Amino acid sequence: MIDEQTPQNEAEPEKDTASETAAGGPASGDAERDAAAVQALIAENASLKDKLLRTLADMENLRRRTEKEVADAKAYGVASFARDMLTFADNLRRALENVPPETREAADNTLKAFVEGIELTERDFLSRLSRHGVRKLEPKGQKFDPNFHEALFEAHDESMPPGTVAHVVEEGFAIGERVLRPAKVGVAKGGAKAG
Repeated sequence: MIDEQTPQNEAEPEKDTASETAAGGPASGDAERDAAAVQALIAENASLKDKLLRTLADMENLRRRTEKEVADAKAYGVASFARDMLTFADNLRRALENVPPETREAADNTLKAFVEGIELTERDFLSRLSRHGVRKLEPKGQKFDPNFHEALFEAHDESMPPGTVAHVVEEGFAIGERVLRPAKVGVAKGGAKAG
């Protein structure tokens, strides 16, 4: 048997890449495509980095906003309930103011004990409100501030500078830095000049 061997891979002629590159052939096109691809990848990388930084900034802002909302909820969560309870504090104060001092002096021990009980109840109630951040506004003698006071009338008081709270008709309350109810006041007009 005659064994004929035929070459399985015939050698292909080598291309002259140097001449193609010089002539602007495929090697030059590959380099331009590679450079364009690198530039596209760099641009995409910059875009993704920008998106990442913006997302991180948004997440940080969201975290801060959420922390503030949680802190506000803790601080002001009882505001609605406390506002409703102010009527109770007003009624205790009115009950005490409606017992004239001369009646207290002349009263028997039962009435004196009753009045003292109402005073204790009022103090206890206000101290419990203060434990939850609710405080009574003390505007008398202060400069009128529309954020904390509601002017009901002007009072002619020579002893106070103009624009000063001269009378408190209804006490105001605040929780934290927020006003639950502004103090209803009378504001001095005329009077002494502010020093």
